[in-house]
Amino acid sequence: MTIKVGDKVPSVTLMQKQDGGPKPVKTDDLFAGKKVVVFALPGAFTPTCSAKHLPGFIQNADAIRAKGVDAIACISVNDAFVMGAWGDQQGAGDKVMMLADGNGEFTKAIGLEMDGSRFGMGQRSQRYAMIVDNGVVTALSVEEPGAFSVSSAEAILKQL
Repeated sequence: MTIKVGDKVPSVTLMQKQDGGPKPVKTDDLFAGKKVVVFALPGAFTPTCSAKHLPGFIQNADAIRAKGVDAIACISVNDAFVMGAWGDQQGAGDKVMMLADGNGEFTKAIGLEMDGSRFGMGQRSQRYAMIVDNGVVTALSVEEPGAFSVSSAEAILKQL
């Protein structure tokens, strides 16, 4: 079942590259008492993700935070090393947390997985963005396959 507005985000452990290695980030800790913008995409270093999706959130991070957002998190079904390298290459710095859902556990738990086998990518995440306030989804925008509009940083800014 796909997560929807009003649902609590599931308890899952994601990974983030810190101090040279992967470190666990529990969703319970990430969302507790905070407003967080989460966006997910099919894969690090892929064309739309690298040219538009992640750069938009990096460029708009200050404007998003100015609307009362405590953190911005990018999630992909990749490993922490890939997410870390991609964040470095894109200049994410401390503007966007680069979180790895290596086994797709978070993605499956919220029902937003997609089968990218046709492209040699295996199971991945659909492209989406959501606003989570103290662990509860307050806005969710899932893209149609191949589209990029409702999950952009600019679209999320309008919802804050």
